[in-house]
Amino acid sequence: MIRFLRQFDPRTIRLLVFDLDGTLIDSRLDLIHSINAMLRHFERPELPGNVIATYVGDGAPALVSRALAGTHDEPLFRSALEYFLGYYRIHKLDHTTVYAGIPEALTRIAKSSPDAQRLMAVLSNKPVNPSRDIVQALGLGDFFVRIYGGNSFTTKKPDPLGVQTILREMDVPAAQAIMIGDSSVDVLTGRNAGLLTCGVTYGFAPHTLEEVPPDVLIEMPRELGELFR
Repeated sequence: MIRFLRQFDPRTIRLLVFDLDGTLIDSRLDLIHSINAMLRHFERPELPGNVIATYVGDGAPALVSRALAGTHDEPLFRSALEYFLGYYRIHKLDHTTVYAGIPEALTRIAKSSPDAQRLMAVLSNKPVNPSRDIVQALGLGDFFVRIYGGNSFTTKKPDPLGVQTILREMDVPAAQAIMIGDSSVDVLTGRNAGLLTCGVTYGFAPHTLEEVPPDVLIEMPRELGELFR
C-alpha cells in the first residue's frame, strides 16, 4: 500500500536517489555472516542475526564498532574493520539478492517519463567498490547514472554532501528529486538536502521510519513502479 504522509505530485520528480542495502537488495545474510566471521577471528562471541541487522545503515566502520560493543581499543577496531572488509569482499554475493519486484519497478520508472529524462542513482553508506560490484553483478547497473558509497565523499549519510553532488552532476534541482530508503538515515539525508523522501517498510530498519517519517511510505518494491509511473 502506498501511503502519502505529505501530498506531492510524483510526476514532478526527475531524479530518484536510492539507498542500496534494505532498499534495492537483501544483503542481510552476507553482512551477518561477515560480522560473525570477524567476531570468531578475534575470539569474540557471535551475535544473533537480528541484532546485527539493526547495526546496518551507517557504514562499515559503524557496523564493526557496534558489533564490538563500541570498543575503545583502536588497534583492535582497525584490525577488525580490515578483516570484515576483506571477508565481505569475497563473500558479498554468497546470499545477496535483488528484492523481488525491484527490476520491474526500475524498468517501469525508467520508461515512465522518457521526455523528462527521469534519472536514477544509488547512494549507499556501504563502501563504493562493493556497492558498485553488487549492483553490476545483480544486473541493475544500467539503471543508474551514478553509484556512490560511504567512502566516496568526506562524509556519509545523513550528511547531504553525497546527494548534493549527485544533484549538481545531474543538473537537477532539489525540488525535483526524491531520496528512497529503508531507514531514518535515508529520510534525514533527503531532508538535509531539501529532497522529498520515500520510505520502504520491507527493508532492514522499518521501525526507524516511525521515528523520522518520510513524505511517502511503500510496503512492497513493486509499488515504487506504481508511485512513479
